[in-house]
Amino acid sequence: MLVGTTHAGNIGGAARAMLNMGLTRLVLVQPQALFPCAEATARASGADDLLENVQVFDSLQDAVQDCILVFGTTARERSVAWQIFDPESCAKKIKETSGEIAIVFGREHSGLTNEELDVCHAAVKIPTNSQFSSLNLAAAVQVVSYEIHKAHLISETHLKPRHPSAPAKELEMFYAHLEQTLIEIGLHNPEKPRRTMRKLRSFFNRSQPDSSELALLRGILTETQRSIKVK
Repeated sequence: MLVGTTHAGNIGGAARAMLNMGLTRLVLVQPQALFPCAEATARASGADDLLENVQVFDSLQDAVQDCILVFGTTARERSVAWQIFDPESCAKKIKETSGEIAIVFGREHSGLTNEELDVCHAAVKIPTNSQFSSLNLAAAVQVVSYEIHKAHLISETHLKPRHPSAPAKELEMFYAHLEQTLIEIGLHNPEKPRRTMRKLRSFFNRSQPDSSELALLRGILTETQRSIKVK
């Protein structure tokens, strides 16, 4: 998934990099570049079918709602301790996971916002020269795509998880329920959030609860709300 891409050529370059490594599904979120366009097609160098099937979404939340695992790429240090993978360990995690998975790349000039990383379960950081870490968007897609392709070429047997993680749309419903409950019991002030929800999101995203676990947690939240109303 490419978020807010400003240069159409990078869309085509990303498509070429993906198809080289056997990946065929490209999603755009609020692209700032004109698309479809001749520049993207030229940079794709023959990956025309991939470009023709590109999906475009108005928000990252909508784009990942059916995903059970979402990685957000970052090149900068962040104040919140997201779980961080390098491309190789990210690829290994993908191979071990069953279900819809997304890797999200941000804008060429600024990457993903903290709010967009909140939607992700973990971050991916490409190790680069600390004195020169600037990496072209299509090149970053190439690095991650290569590691995914390499992981699938390795003849190893991996056990599938017994219970797939809950999709992103269920997590968002849980987070909304959790925030409302915290407000009602006086532990969260939406006017002065102090990163409370961001830290809780980071915790649950690392835990990757399944649907039944989320249902249990939401049941606890509902009973908590009822007990407050009774008092």
